[in-house]
Amino acid sequence: MGHTLAFVRARQREGRIMGRYNLVSLAGLAGLMAIAWALSTNRRRLNVRCVAAGVGLQLLLGLIVFRWPGSRAVFLHLNDAVLKLLDAAKEGQRFLFGVLAVGPGEAGPQGEQSIGFILAVQALPIIIFFSGLMGLLYHWRIMPLVIRGFAWVFTRFMRVSGAESLCAASNIFVGIESATTIRPYLARMTRSEFCTVLTAGMATVASSTLTVYVLYLKDTFETIAGHLISASILSAPAAIVMSKLLVPEEDVPATLGRRVEPYAEPASGSIDAVIHGATAGVKLVAGICALLIAFLGLIAVVDLLLGWLGGRFGAALSLKGLLGWAMWPFAVLMGVPPSDAAVGGRLLGERLVATEIPAYQHLAEAIGQGAFQHDRSPVVLAYALCGFAHVASLAIFVGGVAALVPERRKDVAAVGPRALLAATLACLATGCVAGMFHSGALTAIGSPTSLPATALAP
Repeated sequence: MGHTLAFVRARQREGRIMGRYNLVSLAGLAGLMAIAWALSTNRRRLNVRCVAAGVGLQLLLGLIVFRWPGSRAVFLHLNDAVLKLLDAAKEGQRFLFGVLAVGPGEAGPQGEQSIGFILAVQALPIIIFFSGLMGLLYHWRIMPLVIRGFAWVFTRFMRVSGAESLCAASNIFVGIESATTIRPYLARMTRSEFCTVLTAGMATVASSTLTVYVLYLKDTFETIAGHLISASILSAPAAIVMSKLLVPEEDVPATLGRRVEPYAEPASGSIDAVIHGATAGVKLVAGICALLIAFLGLIAVVDLLLGWLGGRFGAALSLKGLLGWAMWPFAVLMGVPPSDAAVGGRLLGERLVATEIPAYQHLAEAIGQGAFQHDRSPVVLAYALCGFAHVASLAIFVGGVAALVPERRKDVAAVGPRALLAATLACLATGCVAGMFHSGALTAIGSPTSLPATALAP
């Protein structure tokens, strides 16, 4: 009897704690939108319908993912499908790299033991496989059909232009190449549309790179693939909302309320589509490697300077530490408990300057080391980190779009910094939605489960 009463009281306390932090996440979502509106180029041009519909879509998706009982089975199947695809994708890596391709905890075909994790040969080549797969799905007209469906929802309910809706929908699945789907419309776009195009690109992630994050977290967060798929979808309407709050529409877009067809270079056949996709994947991998080498090296240089400066005053300074303190309030705003907010702030700051790949790697390490006192913290952070919202992406997306429409280069560059801010706020908003509806253990999708004792700490 005593054990039963203690269990009931523990569950009641758990519910109160969860409810409190869920309300913090709700307030955080409102706070982030208020920040975007306060920094708007024209606060009087608020598109109430766009904001209301965008937030409504996010909340509906969050409700389905976290609270609808049937979603658990759906997302678990998606999770299993992604993991099986990842395993199949490794066949090419094993053939090329042998024992170097065997990840920690795995064994090769002849029982080879892993020598440790190597990003360049165990994770990044997955991008090439998935780029080839996406090329094939585009050629078979499967992806254009799905993208048109999402674009119709955004155009119909948020009352934005068909071109920017199509680009935002495309970004759920692909990266910078999504801008090519609206190439015929770029020359006539307004500044607000350009901001939305850039924001959508930086607030979401390509399916090819999403698999890298899954590789990092699959051993410590077993349903991570399903969560990251939902995070990528959630971030698309969030990107439109934050973009329109920061740079509201002051002109009349040429494709306002219109459905537009995605533009794509036709492939001569399935093999040609795979070759084109895989080649694009190679370029993406090369770009990621270049960015990681450059930015991680520059961060180390900055840390040396900060360390020297801090030593003069008896303080330990580092760029990640400073950014961690700067992002700490935003971690709390998303509903990360204060006891975990320092770790969360460091991860959010790291994503901003060093890309999301090392941030996800360190998130996986933090989970494995038991660095979080609350199970909701890594869930919220996994959603918030799911985006290309970092300094390197600003150059990539601005340069990529400007290359497609050089006569509008100045307009694209002018809205670039605001697009990065909008993308960052959109990713944080996605974390807020996850925080609002999450009510169970680290792996919970669709139905709540009980938390471990450590998660009950206030």
